[in-house]
Amino acid sequence: MMEDFPAIDIEKARREEMRWLMLRTLHAAQPSGMSEVMIRNTIEPVILDATLNDIRRELDYLEERALIAVTYRDGPVWRAKINNHGIDIVEYTVDCRPGIARPKKWW
Repeated sequence: MMEDFPAIDIEKARREEMRWLMLRTLHAAQPSGMSEVMIRNTIEPVILDATLNDIRRELDYLEERALIAVTYRDGPVWRAKINNHGIDIVEYTVDCRPGIARPKKWW
């Protein structure tokens, strides 16, 4: 019976959900952006065990996808700001490639 259900990669699903929540958080914070600590505090009610290392890893991923800009990497606290490509993803203006758990548009 279990063969009927595909295996779920929990860690992959967690990372992709975290990326979507981070984009939504940065979208709400525009135009000023946010620190990594504020981002973690915002997504913590959904992803309880998110660490600053997790946040930095996903910020790096989102920056490599050209959806956000990260500043102060050499300092103790990183800051991130969503760019026009990230805004288009959050606002469903463009297609979202795999890697981000953006829900399907229902309206």
